[in-house]
Amino acid sequence: MRGLQKMVAADTYCPDVVVQVASVTWALQEVAVGLLTDHPNHCVVNAARASQADGQASPGEVASTIRQVIRL
Repeated sequence: MRGLQKMVAADTYCPDVVVQVASVTWALQEVAVGLLTDHPNHCVVNAARASQADGQASPGEVASTIRQVIRL
């Protein structure tokens, strides 16, 4: 983000800034995909092992998170 701010402050050629914004957006989306992939394998399984109530709540939490990501 700071790099993008510096580019804008330096009056960098707009298409170059847009390309960098797209790169950052893609990178953040990849982080989100990684977290959404890992979360069910780790956190949901641990919640299910901890208690039945936690195990039942976890899939709803995952679905809610996916809904928020899709709205991007």
